[in-house]
Amino acid sequence: MNIRKFDNIGETLYTDTLDNGLRVLYVRKPDFRMSYAVIAVKYGGAYRRFLVGDKWHDTPAGVAHFLEHKLFDMPDGSDALTALSENGASPNAFTSCGMTAYHFDCTESFEKNLKTLAGFVTTPYFTPDSVAKEQGIIAQEIGMFDDRPSFVVYNRLIRMLYAKHPIRDQVAGTVSSIAEITDKTLYDCYNAFYRPSNMVLCAAGSIEPERFFFLAHELLNSLPDGEIPQPDFGEMGVSAPLETYHEERMELSAPQFLIGCALDFPLSGKALQRRMIVGMLALRTLFGTSGDFYNRLYGEGLLNRDYDYEIDCTAGTATFMLGGESPDPKRVLKELCDALSEVKVKGLSPNAFERAKKASFGARLRGLEDFDNLCIALTESALSDYCSLDSFSLLSEITVGECEEFLIQNIDPDRLALSVLLPNEVTK
Repeated sequence: MNIRKFDNIGETLYTDTLDNGLRVLYVRKPDFRMSYAVIAVKYGGAYRRFLVGDKWHDTPAGVAHFLEHKLFDMPDGSDALTALSENGASPNAFTSCGMTAYHFDCTESFEKNLKTLAGFVTTPYFTPDSVAKEQGIIAQEIGMFDDRPSFVVYNRLIRMLYAKHPIRDQVAGTVSSIAEITDKTLYDCYNAFYRPSNMVLCAAGSIEPERFFFLAHELLNSLPDGEIPQPDFGEMGVSAPLETYHEERMELSAPQFLIGCALDFPLSGKALQRRMIVGMLALRTLFGTSGDFYNRLYGEGLLNRDYDYEIDCTAGTATFMLGGESPDPKRVLKELCDALSEVKVKGLSPNAFERAKKASFGARLRGLEDFDNLCIALTESALSDYCSLDSFSLLSEITVGECEEFLIQNIDPDRLALSVLLPNEVTK
C-alpha cells in the first residue's frame, strides 16, 4: 500500500496495484458516515473497433452501454441493483464515450455492498432472451434521449466537429444498432475489455485503509488478466468542422445553443492534466460568470443563468463547449469571437485571472466533500495515468501567460461551430 499525503488540502491517498494489475485507490474520511465505492473500466461508447492479438473486431454502436445494463443480472436470476438497494445502498452506473462505471454510496454495510459490487461486475451472465428483452428497454431510453434538448444540441455539435471519430455516435447507440447486439457480442466485448489491468476500484469512507485493501485483494486479486485491446478511433487530428452552423426546431420555451471546437490535447499523463487545468482556468477567466463577458451579455438579455462552459476530454478527443439559452445565439458567437480577438491584443485581465484561480481552487476544494465527485475524478485520472489530487498544486503554478497562450493557440474562431435549437414555429 502506497501512501501520498496532500498537505495543501489535508487529504491522504492510499493506492495499490493488485497482482493482476487492477489499480485500487482509497481516501479515508473518518468524520463522515457516508461511504462510496466505484469500479470502472476503460471501455466506453467510442470503443467500437479494436484489435485483440492480430484480429480486428468491429462492433455495433451501443455495446458498452448495453453491457452496463446487463451486468446487474446474476446467474441465479437475482438483480444486483435490487440487492444493493435492499442492503441500504444507493447504486447506479453510467457509460461515457471512454469509460463505464458502477458505483454505490451507503451509510452502513459498506463491506457487504462492496462484495456485491465486485461480484456482479466480475460475473457476466447474458442469454439470448435477456438480451432481446433489454433491446426493447434501451430502445425506449434512446427515444427519451432524442426528446431531450440538451442532448440533441450537444449531439449535433459533436457531429459537426468530428467527421469520423466514433464519439459522433450516441453512447447508447441507435434502435437499429442495438438490434445487432447478441449475447455473444456482449461476452466478446466483456472478455476483451473487463480485464483487471484495464480497471480501477476507488472508494472513500471511514474504514481503515488496511481493511479496505484486504477486502480489495480478497474480492478481486484472483481475477485473471490478459491482453488489453487496442482501440481504433479513426482519424485523430483536429480539423475544421464539417459545418459551422446547424439549427433544428424542437418543443422549447427558448432557443438553446452550444458553441464549440475540437482541441489538440495530449492523450494521457501529466501533460493532459496540466493542459486541462490551464484550459479550464483560461475559460473561467474569460467566460466565467463573475467576468465582463457573461455579465455584459446577461445585462443585455443575451444570456441567462442557464449557461455553462467546459472542456470535455474523452476517448482521445478534447472539445471546448460553451452554451445555454439565448434569444440570439449568433450574436453570442460574435461576442465570443470578439473576446478571443481582444485577448490577442490586450491579454487577459490580471485581476480576473487571480479571481478565477481562487474560485477554481475553492470549487475543487468543495468537491472533496462530495464522495461521488472525488472518487470519479480519481478514477478517471487513474485511467489516464495521472492523479486528480495533484491539480491543486498544479493550479498554483499556472500563469496568466499560459492561459493567454492556450486561448490564442487552441480556440480559433475559424474552427468554431454553432449548434442551435429553436422553438417550434407557432402555427396560426
